[in-house]
Amino acid sequence: MPGMRRAPLLTLLLALGTPAADARVRLGDVLPAHPWTSGEREVIVVYSHDCGDLGELWSAVLAAGLPVRAVNAEDVPAPAPAGVNVWRGPEATAFARALRVGAYPTVLLVRGGRVLNAWEGTFGGDLGLAGTR
Repeated sequence: MPGMRRAPLLTLLLALGTPAADARVRLGDVLPAHPWTSGEREVIVVYSHDCGDLGELWSAVLAAGLPVRAVNAEDVPAPAPAGVNVWRGPEATAFARALRVGAYPTVLLVRGGRVLNAWEGTFGGDLGLAGTR
């Protein structure tokens, strides 16, 4: 797409899916109630305090060039990168549960308020996509 920055890792992760993408989130579902105005395309990261170091994941997500929404579920504050607004509290946890998030972190690619793709689980920089181009 002309004028769009490329983030190969996130593009592969969200566009192709992976064997590790065992999300319970249903593709095509409309997002539950949330406090932001949905954009045409956006990335939502649902995470909790016990996800460990998400530095590489945040880097990949931010490199996509799409609006990023951070949802800090499970009532224990955890940081997000500077400039990313974080939604916390019981409503954020209810959002994650309404989506049927099975593991934190969960990354959602959303278009017009509907889930296009989802990935759940730990992220160590290796998505098992070797040789998948």
